[in-house]
Amino acid sequence: MLIRVDPASDVALFAQVAASVRTEMATGRLLPGNRLPAARDVAESLGVNLHTVLRAYQDLRDEGLVDLRRGRGAVVTDRAADLAGLHAEIRALGERAKGLGMSPDTLASLVRESVDG
Repeated sequence: MLIRVDPASDVALFAQVAASVRTEMATGRLLPGNRLPAARDVAESLGVNLHTVLRAYQDLRDEGLVDLRRGRGAVVTDRAADLAGLHAEIRALGERAKGLGMSPDTLASLVRESVDG
């Protein structure tokens, strides 16, 4: 599993870590039952504070994507499969929008409007 962060980004590091893990789930590289690397190992490899990684893992737990248990670590839940299915639908939508000549920004705007109600 590859977790990436960009220290120069305006996005908080914990949010980047969580987004990177979500991407791994959405693309099927992380499956239900897989364990996430130990937060300490991730923090060390990325050169970030341990609490940054723990915050990301807690956010993923709050979303129901991982189960955190003492001694067992962070384990991917069955909701990761839902994310992978959604990812496939998003890719198809992107391809359809591209075929219509729609810009990614326009598509993103339409998606935000539909989600926000």
